[in-house]
Amino acid sequence: MQTGTSSPPLKDSFGREVHYLRLSVTDRCNLRCRYCRVDNSFIPHERIMRYEEMEKMVGLLVPMGVSKVRLTGGEPFVRKGFPGFLARLRAAHPDIDLRLTSNGVMLAPHASLLKDLGVRVNLSLDSLRPERFAAVTGRDLLPRVMEALDALQKHGVPLKLNAVAMRGVNDDELPDFLRLAAERGLDVRFIEFMPMGEGTLWSDSTYWPAQEILQEARHLVELGPAESNAALDGPATMHAIRGTKGRFGLITPLSCHFCAGCNRLRLTSDGRLRTCLFDDREYSILPLLRRADITEERRMELVRRIVERAVQRKPIGADILAKRRNEVARRTMTSIGG
Repeated sequence: MQTGTSSPPLKDSFGREVHYLRLSVTDRCNLRCRYCRVDNSFIPHERIMRYEEMEKMVGLLVPMGVSKVRLTGGEPFVRKGFPGFLARLRAAHPDIDLRLTSNGVMLAPHASLLKDLGVRVNLSLDSLRPERFAAVTGRDLLPRVMEALDALQKHGVPLKLNAVAMRGVNDDELPDFLRLAAERGLDVRFIEFMPMGEGTLWSDSTYWPAQEILQEARHLVELGPAESNAALDGPATMHAIRGTKGRFGLITPLSCHFCAGCNRLRLTSDGRLRTCLFDDREYSILPLLRRADITEERRMELVRRIVERAVQRKPIGADILAKRRNEVARRTMTSIGG
């Protein structure tokens, strides 16, 4: 059951209301993507939030106005017991918009469960060519991801396919991704490569701006206006691929930021609250959740106060980006939550 009573919506100093939580269940992953993880270090197990602690946080935030929860990693399915956690979240919060981001490697056997639980899926896939997929991710597992794509479509799971757009890496695959979208009736979205973390593949030479991607796409297919649904499309600008049910989208965190409408919080797998992807300021929640010298009611009240204070200080990410273009966050995406 949902805990707590309803309260006024979380609102920051710029008047933005927070309705969206991105919750990382683990920093571990079965891929080693060159734009994401730069070493093999992991957060020690004892510093990772227990599922029960994550459930408490969702139970706290839903009455505070959070209506959309995305589970991320690392890769969520590498954590033992994740399907059960997903089912418990849905049982406790039947009305929330529950979503999942996955690389798909371990997903196919769970497609039926995801359909039953009403979970929307973002499938990460940066190359459709086996050798290149292996080079980018460090693993020769493209067939497993395509198996997941097949299973999700077979079971009718609402699905988006996300690719990080990297010049000199996968820019020559734009025709293949557009063809995939058209033939399968998919939403395929290219995300501008972001300078997240130290030592990743990002540089000015690998950055492929969305405007250039769109121009190239228009030479390959006929694009038209797509029916807009902000709740489902999020920050993506979507285009219909004429004559098909497929759509092509662009997410532009660098070239055309969407900070004015940002409505999200991030909770890392080690229990740190981030109010902006580009801001390294974090608010440590886990020690409070584990305090043994106060009551549960008092613990959650203190956590609630931290959340409210953090939201009040939520910055404009574009301002941070303007000052530190080449490195906007020191933590990599796998430790923050993709």
